[in-house]
Amino acid sequence: MPDSRRLFGTAVEQQVAQHLAGQGYRILAQQYRTPFGEVDLVCQDGDELVFVEVKARASRAYGYPEESVHSVKLKKIIRAAQAYLQRFPEAQSWRVDVVAVDHAGITHLKGVDTPDGVW
Repeated sequence: MPDSRRLFGTAVEQQVAQHLAGQGYRILAQQYRTPFGEVDLVCQDGDELVFVEVKARASRAYGYPEESVHSVKLKKIIRAAQAYLQRFPEAQSWRVDVVAVDHAGITHLKGVDTPDGVW
């Protein structure tokens, strides 16, 4: 049986997927697993492929949810994204977004990393 944290995370990822779909994103995959880690959501935003890391916290007692996406985590996301791109090489343009969810709502940080290394 899944633990409560996993159930919470899955529910938040579903909420974010619905939010992004409402913004015109096409959801291609959820919880996409690779040997390098998992990508929470893989989406299409126009001509661009978007790898979305979802972070949620019930309160800000330990800071903002997006603060937990540090350089080590970002490297794992990029390696998982590259594994996806090897499987689906037709994708040309891509980026990594972070979507943070807390009691104040949803914060979408676009392009925290791209092939050019923005973050």
